[in-house]
Amino acid sequence: MTQLALVIDLNVCVGCHACVTSCKEWNSSGWAGPMPDENPYGADPSGVFFNRVQTYEVGCYPDTETVHFPKSCLHCEDPPCVPVCPTGASYKREDNGIVLVDYDKCIGCKYCSWACPYGAREIDAQNKVMKKCTLCVDRVTDESLPESERKPACVLACPTSARIFGDIHDPQSEASVAIREQGGYQLQPEWGTQPANHYLPRRRSQMQIHKDELIRADNPLRKEEVEMPIEQGDTLDDVAW
Repeated sequence: MTQLALVIDLNVCVGCHACVTSCKEWNSSGWAGPMPDENPYGADPSGVFFNRVQTYEVGCYPDTETVHFPKSCLHCEDPPCVPVCPTGASYKREDNGIVLVDYDKCIGCKYCSWACPYGAREIDAQNKVMKKCTLCVDRVTDESLPESERKPACVLACPTSARIFGDIHDPQSEASVAIREQGGYQLQPEWGTQPANHYLPRRRSQMQIHKDELIRADNPLRKEEVEMPIEQGDTLDDVAW
């Protein structure tokens, strides 16, 4: 069975929140919307988000580093949110493995959010229903779109290609190859939920900077290491080049 999922590379995520804003923009007017905000410009803003980026400082000073950790519904292969739903609103699609919520059946009881060990579900206080990441199911299943665009909004928006989308049950897919070759791992596998989304671990990298690379090539006061004559009182605008 196909299992669509995200593979997130923590080594290249820069915490820009492009995935967050693009998700909000697409889904606010899409199949899974609306995604209302309450008091967005006040001192205590709140709202519905399918994707959030949490930022942590790890290590002990002076050996510290910043880790940006995007988190959304992991579309578990054995999702605990589905069997606890008293109305059958939470379900897992058989054709692609995406976990969804049927708003017409949801009564906002929050049982699914209590069952989810990842805190991936949020209550839409205005519409009184539970909401979560849908992997932009309306995009990825829309055959009228070019195949290159049949990806979640967050994947298309990521400037560093930190998000990979594909079928993790297909050993030849880009997502499966990344998991297999770069040490992809599941979040809290001890819960036994078999999260479909995976993370690629951070890797230490070193960059060698040569001495000549520290000199500005475009220094306006130098040209081929020759000082340009500047009389006292003149500005850069007054200098004849």
